[in-house]
Amino acid sequence: MNDDSAHRGAAGAADPAPGPDPGPALDPFCDRALDGIELRHLRGFLAVAEERSFTHAADRLRIGQPALTRTVRALETTLGARLLDRTTRRVDLTDAGRRLYTDLAPLLPRLAAALRSPAGPSILRLGFTSLLPAACTPLATAFEAATGAGVRLVRRDAPLAGLQSGEADIVVLRGEVPHDAGLRTAVLLREPRVAALPRTPFPAGDRSGTRTPGLSPGRPGGKGFTGAQQDALRAVARRRVLDWDELAGLPLVVNTVTGSTRPELWSADRRPRLSCTAGNFDEWLEAVAAGHGVGVAPEPVAERHTHPGIRYVRLKNAPAVPVHLALPARDAHPLAERFFTLATR
Repeated sequence: MNDDSAHRGAAGAADPAPGPDPGPALDPFCDRALDGIELRHLRGFLAVAEERSFTHAADRLRIGQPALTRTVRALETTLGARLLDRTTRRVDLTDAGRRLYTDLAPLLPRLAAALRSPAGPSILRLGFTSLLPAACTPLATAFEAATGAGVRLVRRDAPLAGLQSGEADIVVLRGEVPHDAGLRTAVLLREPRVAALPRTPFPAGDRSGTRTPGLSPGRPGGKGFTGAQQDALRAVARRRVLDWDELAGLPLVVNTVTGSTRPELWSADRRPRLSCTAGNFDEWLEAVAAGHGVGVAPEPVAERHTHPGIRYVRLKNAPAVPVHLALPARDAHPLAERFFTLATR
């Protein structure tokens, strides 16, 4: 066989069968062993590594120490490596822990920045009515530190403080929240109630019962107060302490929009008469100052909103005002969910 025939024979030979399709290249970030790791695990480890103390790290993250301990242990279990040596007095990094910390310390802030950048600066709108409780200030600070998002305070004189109108993402509400409002709520705290008394109630002998223009009479017809009610109002004008049940015999001014006190809070057989209603807190203040009845308000709100025509008096045996944090039960803003979780854990 000459070289030409050998060449023709090689050319005519059948090509080898192709091997199996290797499929798409593997994602370098696809590692099922790491699927259980979350940012909270990394933040927890980083805090302990820097503080060298679970107690101080838990304070820094504003979580409980047992929760932080479980978080770090879960990370060690997932990685299959011991990261920390724990003693009764000190926490030290193992060799594996030092390597992870060296890589993680500069990486985690960059990762957090990258996750925030697509949507730009994030803002949570926190709604309230007459006064934001003092407890919300450290809560907002902790939220901003944990998420990098800002908090914008939104005051609205509306029953749901701007949540229903879409002007707020999460709100603080005083008093009972209607069960049919479609909200998820948690009680943040409870505030004591005080009575608001007019400094100059009806002069002796005045039975007119006139009302401030713009305020609605509490009952149809609005004929004013009885002589006994006016006398009772004058009798308590200089008192320093009142019992809750004593208010049942006095005319009551109620803020029906954002107020937290209604006649229904008293027993059915002895309730105060609704003398007039107001549509916001300022109207309520002026109605009480004008001598048209007594009012009831949460003590922190009363301390902030003084009025030359009103004296605030301590109440005995009054039910406390529940202060709720509320957000929509469905489709709540992700930042509102974070704020709610932070506030309730």
